[in-house]
Amino acid sequence: MSGSPILNLRESFGSVVRPAIVLFAILTVVTGLLYPLAITGIARVLFPREADGSLIIQRGRLMGSRLIGQSFTDPGHFWSRLSATAPQPYNGTASGGSNLGPTNPALIEAVRSRIAALRSVDPDNAAPIPVDLVTASGSGLDPEISLAAANYQAARVARVRHLPSATVQALITARAKGRLLGMIGEPRVNVLELNLALDALK
Repeated sequence: MSGSPILNLRESFGSVVRPAIVLFAILTVVTGLLYPLAITGIARVLFPREADGSLIIQRGRLMGSRLIGQSFTDPGHFWSRLSATAPQPYNGTASGGSNLGPTNPALIEAVRSRIAALRSVDPDNAAPIPVDLVTASGSGLDPEISLAAANYQAARVARVRHLPSATVQALITARAKGRLLGMIGEPRVNVLELNLALDALK
């Protein structure tokens, strides 16, 4: 005679649920605690600056991170790439792009507005405007602009700051980074580092 159906059901339920709970607890400890601690520890030993956020500190003052862009609107500074994060630009807790397609009226208007702003502060500059000066990056946090974008702004920055063009150009060249592995991406420069170098000339 077979046992009670209720008892059999309880035993079957217990044999399935108990191992699942134990496995869940083990994986939580391993992947949620031990693994992050191990990776953080390794990163702090091998890449201490990067693990701490690649922060730029000058005279005891935090200026920003090499990894997260900042908004610059003063014509005497190099301007960063647009950011579509909310509620403010370069919001590290809300990384993301605008998700606007190339025919979206909002994107077209934003590009036109940015072109007008660039032309208004540098009306004598007839050079083509690099695309990264009028569009947002996918992350909204891009700390770098292409060398083409930096070179486009060089004359304006030199004029506003009353600096020789060669001085500004030398700052760009000194901080330029090449393509990754010599073939991936575009030559670029970190905007915060470039602007801090400019400010140091005072």
